[in-house]
Amino acid sequence: MNSKEVLKKYNNPKNFFNRDLSWIEFNRRVLHEALNPELPLLEKIKFISIFHSNLDEFYMIRISGLKEQIAANVSEPTIDGLTPQAQLQKIEKILRPMLQQAMDLWQNEVVPALREQKIDIVDYITLSNTEREALTAYFKKEIFPVLTPLAFDPGRPFPYISNLSLSLAIFVKKPNGENHFARVKVPNILPRLMQIDQIISPTEKVLSNGSFCAKFVWLGDLLKFNLNLLFPGMEVLEAHRFRITRDTDIELQEDEADDLLSVIEENIRQRRFGTVVRLEVEKQMPEFMLETLMENLQIKREDVHVFDGPLGLSDIITLYDLSAHQLKLKPFYPVIPKIFDEDENIFSTIRKQDILLHHPYHSFSPVIDFIKEAARDPEVLAIKQTLYRVGTDSPIIKYLIEAAERDKQVAVLVELKARFDEQNNIFWARELEKVGVHVVYGLVGLKTHAKMTLVVRREAEGVKKYVHLSTGNYNATTAKLYTDFGLFTCNEEICTDVSDIFNYLTGYSKQTEFNKLIVAPINMRDKVFALIMREIENVKSGSVGEIVLKLNSLVDPVIISSLYEASNAGVKIKLIIRGICCLVPNVPNLSENIKVISIVGRFLEHSRVLYFYNKGNKEIYLSSADMMQRNLDRRVEIIFPIENAELKNEIEKILLKFSLKDNSNSSELYSDMSYHLCQCNEKDKKIDVHEILMNHAMKSIEKSIKAKI
Repeated sequence: MNSKEVLKKYNNPKNFFNRDLSWIEFNRRVLHEALNPELPLLEKIKFISIFHSNLDEFYMIRISGLKEQIAANVSEPTIDGLTPQAQLQKIEKILRPMLQQAMDLWQNEVVPALREQKIDIVDYITLSNTEREALTAYFKKEIFPVLTPLAFDPGRPFPYISNLSLSLAIFVKKPNGENHFARVKVPNILPRLMQIDQIISPTEKVLSNGSFCAKFVWLGDLLKFNLNLLFPGMEVLEAHRFRITRDTDIELQEDEADDLLSVIEENIRQRRFGTVVRLEVEKQMPEFMLETLMENLQIKREDVHVFDGPLGLSDIITLYDLSAHQLKLKPFYPVIPKIFDEDENIFSTIRKQDILLHHPYHSFSPVIDFIKEAARDPEVLAIKQTLYRVGTDSPIIKYLIEAAERDKQVAVLVELKARFDEQNNIFWARELEKVGVHVVYGLVGLKTHAKMTLVVRREAEGVKKYVHLSTGNYNATTAKLYTDFGLFTCNEEICTDVSDIFNYLTGYSKQTEFNKLIVAPINMRDKVFALIMREIENVKSGSVGEIVLKLNSLVDPVIISSLYEASNAGVKIKLIIRGICCLVPNVPNLSENIKVISIVGRFLEHSRVLYFYNKGNKEIYLSSADMMQRNLDRRVEIIFPIENAELKNEIEKILLKFSLKDNSNSSELYSDMSYHLCQCNEKDKKIDVHEILMNHAMKSIEKSIKAKI
C-alpha cells in the first residue's frame, strides 16, 4: 500500500485526536508538575509560570487562528471532525477549570508555603506605616516618572494597549462631578513583585540557618494605592487590573517580497496591533468597566477570563532567581566527555570516531569550541551554519564573526521567520553581514529548521569536511534546559549530503537524492513511511517488528495512519511523545499494539529519536523534525543516522530503555485522550529517567578517569 491508500483507509475522525485539545492536555501535564508534592517549592513556581506562559502563546497563535477561521465563515472540519467553532467551544470548556485549578494552587498552597519559608507576598493594606512611607517614596522617585495615565473621553480616543501588558482600568471623579475612564500601564521594565525589604534596606536577608528571607508586594498594588499622585485633585472611584492578549500570528506574503528582512521587520511592527483575542480581568471589576473594555477592545463575553487573584502568573518566574537554594532541586553541572581531552584539536578527535553529545547531561562547550577552533585554525577554509534560535548573547556568533575577520569563507543561514525570535535574528544577521559573512535569510515559503554546521579544512591528504548535526538549536542557554542530541562526524557521505543541503539553501540546487540524510520537504515523509512499512513486511515474513519514536509532537495523518497499519500487522510500537499526540492508542483493530507515554519533568524533552528493529539490524535516526505537516511540508529539516554501534547502543539501552520505564515523570495516554501517571508501586523501584541520565553522565566521566590511572 502507498501512503495515499493507507491514509484513505484510516481517514476517520474517531481515529484522530484534535491537535489543540491534545496540546491542552500537554499543558495540563505541565500544571500537574506544579502539583507534585515531592517537588521543591520554587520548582513548583517555575511550572506554574511555564503553564501560563504556554497559554499566552497558545492564545496568540492557535486561538487567534481559530477566531480568524470563524470570522471568515470557515465551517470545514479538520481530520478529527471538529469545526473551528466546535474546537473553540471545547477549548474554553476544558481550559477554564484548569485556570481555576492553577489559581487555587497559587493562592491556597504556594503562597502559604512561601510564607512558611519566610518569603512573604503580602497585601498592600497589611503593610506598616513605615513600609508604606518607604514604598511611596520609592514610587515617587523610581516609578512615577515612567507612568503615563491615558484618559478616555470625547477628545481623547481609547488608548492603545500592548500585547500581554498589565494595566489598571481607573474610574475617576472630577471636582465638578464628572466621571471619567482612564488607563495606566503597569511598567514591564520593573519586576511584578516588588521586594519591600530590598527597597527599605538594599541588603539581602539571610537567616542564621542559611535560609532566605524576603517580603514582596505586587507592583500593581503599589500603583493602585498611589493613584492620587497621578490624578491630583480627583477622586479615584475604581481601579482594577486587566490584561489583554493579541493575535501575533500575522501572515507573511513572502512571494510578493522584494526584501524578506524588511517584510519580517514590518511583520514585527504589525504584531503590536493584532486583534485582541483574550481579556483577563479581576473579579472585583464592576460590570460597567468590563463593558467599556469589551466594547473598545471589540471582544465578546466569551473572550473574557475573570480571576480572583493576580493576573499574568507567568511573571512569577522571577521568584525562581531568589537565593533560596534549599527550595530548588539540587543543581546539575553538565560534563564534558573525556574524549575531548585526548587530542590537540577537535578535528583530530572527530577523525577518530563519531562523537555523540547528549545535552544537558553533556556540556554544550564542545559545540562552541568546534566553531572557535574552526575560526582560529589556519587550515580551515570555510564554515557554513544554520541558525534558528541562537539567544541574545551568542558565543557562536562571536566566533563566526572572528572567522570572517580572519578571511575564512563563512556562510550562515539565519532563519528570520523563527517565531518570537525574529528581532534577535535580524540583529545577528546584520552583525554578521557587517564583517562580510554571506548571510542567507531563508527560503521563500519554507522555514529552515535543520541544525547543521559544516567545516571545510585543508589537510595533508587533501580537503576534508567535518560536520555537527543536532536535534536542537545552537543556543548555549537552552542547551542547559532542553534534552537534545548533537553528532560530530567526518563521514564522507554525511558530509557530502550536508554540503549539498547548503547548496540547496544558498543557491539554486535541486538535489533530490542524498546518501545518508533524510531531508524535508524533499523526501522525509516518504522515507519515514517506507521505514514503517518495512517493519510491516518484516512481520509478514515471520520476523519481529518493533518501532520506537521519541518526538515532541505527532500530528501528521499519513505517519499516524501508517503506524495504525503497522499495529494491525503486529508491529510493536512504543511512542514517547512529549507534547501533541493526535494518534489514538490502545484501540482494538486499530492501535492495540501502540503505547504512548509523555515525559514532563526537570528538563524539557526536545530530542527526536526514530528506532526501527529491522530484523535485528537495528537502525537509529536523530531528527530536527517532529512528525507534523509543518515540519514535513513547510520546513527544511534533516533526519540523520547513528551508525556507530557503541553510540546506537547508548541511545537504545540508556535513553530509550529508561524513558520507557520511567515512573516518575511519565504519563500514559489512554484512548479517551486522558493521561494517567505511570506511578511505581511500593514493590517497584523508582525510575526517574532524568536522574538516571545525570548519574550516567557523571559515572562515564569517573570511569574515563579511572581508566587513565
